[in-house]
Amino acid sequence: MKGLKIVFWIIWRIWFYILMAIPILIMLPFLVASIISERGYPYFFKMARIWAKFILFGMGFYYKIERLQKLEKGKSYMIVANHTSMTDIMLMLAIIRNPFVFVGKKELVKIPLFGFFYKRTCILVDRNSSKSKNEVFKRAQDRLNQGLSICIFPEGGVPDDESILLDEFKDGAFRLAIDHQIPIVPIVFADNKERFSYTFLSGSPGKMRGKILPFIETKGSSGENRKELRDLTRQLIYKGLLEFKKKESNK
Repeated sequence: MKGLKIVFWIIWRIWFYILMAIPILIMLPFLVASIISERGYPYFFKMARIWAKFILFGMGFYYKIERLQKLEKGKSYMIVANHTSMTDIMLMLAIIRNPFVFVGKKELVKIPLFGFFYKRTCILVDRNSSKSKNEVFKRAQDRLNQGLSICIFPEGGVPDDESILLDEFKDGAFRLAIDHQIPIVPIVFADNKERFSYTFLSGSPGKMRGKILPFIETKGSSGENRKELRDLTRQLIYKGLLEFKKKESNK
């Protein structure tokens, strides 16, 4: 029985990467055309949302999102969420319609096909380089000035210790939000780790619950409020995760 499970996980993981490639190959000419200039990004974003939903449904994931506040069309936001799975990227694209740009780790560039577009459309960060972090900040500012939103997983990566529910937050997202006086959108992903964690022999098809929490306004805030906003956002997401866990245990 255990041997069958291992075979299932291996095939299922390989299927994930096949699903990543199929829509990219089908839409390849249009994707390439959309990244020739930055003005084409909104069209790329629409195709990215199709790509994300294709993968989620193809993997047997279905999502249910509670929205306590809705994003307004044409407005920029700082979108933040807890980070436990590669599927966080797909789920974020599936549930947010406002065009946004990811700030993400450069290691994902190595994934064939996906990495090509990831490198050209996302803002890449090398967590071991202070120079890279400064460049990220400048590029994010440029994108916000173009009227786009920014999505950052403020933990800075997936915690090495899988027992940690939510790691400490970095300051970058909150510094940008204050500088541009844009609302922070806290999002809780409850099941992504259980569905498809970074541990290879794990995961299964099933539900992906999430919650878009009330936005945190930054108008009138200054650099002095950065840590306060960071800690408040983390506290709200952490509380949301605990509430999901409590609901699950009460079933």
